[in-house]
Amino acid sequence: MAWSESMDTLLANKDGLAAFRTFLKSEFSEENVEFWLACEDFKKTKSSTKIASKAQKIYSDFIEADAPKEINIDFHTKTHISQNISEPTLSCFDDAQRLIYSLMAKDSFPRFLRSEEYKELVKKQQNGNQKRWLPFF
Repeated sequence: MAWSESMDTLLANKDGLAAFRTFLKSEFSEENVEFWLACEDFKKTKSSTKIASKAQKIYSDFIEADAPKEINIDFHTKTHISQNISEPTLSCFDDAQRLIYSLMAKDSFPRFLRSEEYKELVKKQQNGNQKRWLPFF
């Protein structure tokens, strides 16, 4: 399955992303991929008024102390974002996003590839491929 090649391949694939999110939910760590996706969406923002409101939403959802989906980032990164959130730029979450990507790539992604959920998906895909070719035998 192509998703096993890299985190980028997994995150770029709708079905792969859905399966990874389900796996992260089962591990109570879906906030990581949700933050990463929110940052990707944020970086595409064109309107300066939307930049401020989206940045504040990301900050209140994921960064500030006791946020409902608080991500695990170091004090320095969190402080830097907190100091700059009043005048956000499209790159204001880049350091935190890199940290979370790295955490997912080194920790969550390898566990996902070893999970029963992933093994079931591979089995389903293999069975689906076999069924497609059966009429031609």
